[in-house]
Amino acid sequence: MKKLHKVLSLGMIALLSATMAVGCGAQKSATSSSSGSGEIKIGGNLELTGGTAMFGQAAQNAINLAFEQINAKGGVLGGKKLVLIAADNKSDAGESTSAVTKLVAQDKVVAVIGSMTSSVTLAAVPVVTDNKIPMISPSGTNAKVTMDPASGVRPYVFRACFIDPFQGQVGANFALNTLKAKTAAVLIDQKSDYSKGLADAFVTNFTKGNGQVVGTEQYVAGSDKDFRSILTRIKAKNPDMVWLPGYYQEVGLIVKQARELGMKMPFMGGDGWDDPQLFNIGGAEALNNTFYCDHVATDDPGMATFVKDYKAKFNSEPNAMAALGYDAANLIAKAIEDGKSAEPEKIRAALEGMKGFKGVGGEITIDPKTHNPEKSAVIKENKNGKPTFLTRVAPK
Repeated sequence: MKKLHKVLSLGMIALLSATMAVGCGAQKSATSSSSGSGEIKIGGNLELTGGTAMFGQAAQNAINLAFEQINAKGGVLGGKKLVLIAADNKSDAGESTSAVTKLVAQDKVVAVIGSMTSSVTLAAVPVVTDNKIPMISPSGTNAKVTMDPASGVRPYVFRACFIDPFQGQVGANFALNTLKAKTAAVLIDQKSDYSKGLADAFVTNFTKGNGQVVGTEQYVAGSDKDFRSILTRIKAKNPDMVWLPGYYQEVGLIVKQARELGMKMPFMGGDGWDDPQLFNIGGAEALNNTFYCDHVATDDPGMATFVKDYKAKFNSEPNAMAALGYDAANLIAKAIEDGKSAEPEKIRAALEGMKGFKGVGGEITIDPKTHNPEKSAVIKENKNGKPTFLTRVAPK
């Protein structure tokens, strides 16, 4: 999911160059560092501050919970403890490159979990690829995260979530069949790979179903705060619904301002909406008659134990990002056990061959040709300040 084009500082370039020069040596030293002690270091390239901090913080909590539970049961590989080394990418692509470089070159991690957003994840891909360190994104849904459009599957990159083409299809079908929308407008964060990919997927499927896109507007997340001009233009088009594939901060402001302008039509988006802060920003009443695609529902019976454990430790309700972070952590642990090694290459191979993994977000089998899991999606409706589960949609 975010921002992929910030210019790196000279210091960061130097650090990155040094890491690239290490190459396979980084993998070797990481392996010897972990195998020679009672700990196995796993990196967390996470959004702990910045625009999507709520995603990274939830994931960090869940990863630590997963590792604590695994370690309490004896750890992995006959007693080794899993340790999360977290680095803050500040919800920024340039910072992501720097963070994952530190994790690989200095901290000697054997695998990386993160990032939570697509653009920030993509910025880390060259570092883990050049150093042959496996990385799993809990929630980076853009198709390019694991697949290079030119060369195919990225050998060291995996994910624990569905991808935007599926999410966009689910959203479009819901708009056509449930909302009975014949026309739609689309609002896109022009700097976000996540937003653009999800917009493209929705438009493709909505028009395929004989829907008409009557207007498209763009904004810049993190910079724009007043959306009344673009909303006024959309209002003049009078669409049956608005597709808004953004993150909770801007979504809350946009929907709030839309309602103030008298726009009563349904708004809908993707998993970037999933955070309680959405209601603090937009207001419960304004967010009525809005819907979004998500990965899990906390009232799903399969989530019960995880929700109970998370609430007991952190005194808060977990969101989908927490569930995905928890699954990613357990996937790494399972790969280490399956591969009988903490060597990065063995972890990578085990992830690529992962079948029937029982996660809190559903069963996961990794497609070795795409490094994507086959997973269902859920649709939620926001009602009176709370997301409510509506339906589950399985991939075809």
